[in-house]
Amino acid sequence: MKYRILLVDDEIDILEFVRYNLVREGYEVFSACNGSEALRIAAATPPHLILLDMLMPVMDGIQTCRAIRQHPALHDTLVVFLSALGEEERQLDGFDVGADDYLTKPIKMKLLVSRIQALLKRVPPAPSADGEPDAPPVRPDRIEIDETSHTVHCGDRRIDLPRKEFDLLQLFCSSPGELIPRETIYSQVWGSKVVVGDRTIDVHIRKLRQKIGERHIVTVKGIGYRFEP
Repeated sequence: MKYRILLVDDEIDILEFVRYNLVREGYEVFSACNGSEALRIAAATPPHLILLDMLMPVMDGIQTCRAIRQHPALHDTLVVFLSALGEEERQLDGFDVGADDYLTKPIKMKLLVSRIQALLKRVPPAPSADGEPDAPPVRPDRIEIDETSHTVHCGDRRIDLPRKEFDLLQLFCSSPGELIPRETIYSQVWGSKVVVGDRTIDVHIRKLRQKIGERHIVTVKGIGYRFEP
């Protein structure tokens, strides 16, 4: 069974970091930047667990958790607060509106994953079509790039990439495991004479992640990206 987890936080860097690590563990991960967006996503595809920040725009964590518990399709969804607010009173507020656990930032990913795994043991495995529980989730496929034929394979899948996304992947594959600053990416992929917006690289990275898998491209806050083959 592949568990679904919804991450809700208005800090994009935290979303990307936590999402990357949970995807590596084999979870199917969704994300939202505020409570209102989280409710819309959760209603469309009910997650098994929601990891929820306390301080957010539009709807804060308390309001969001209360709305989750009032939604018929989400009543039994596990809710875990992950917040920088560690005061006992705030934790009690979280439990009062139906949270299953309350964790404080910063937290080591190994501990966060361990707590999530323990909570998800409460969720019974869904039977497959033959009546047997689904097999454990598999890790994303290996990425192979052929510069000569200009083709990319992800496991047994061939992926067709637009030119800039292919150039990005080619640059990443040339330095696996190494930090590549944003300035280097701009100059190598777009060229020093081309003026692009600050969000251009983020849009292309997001599209590339959607095609090759979330875990391969790691965001290094404020600096650049690292490719994990």
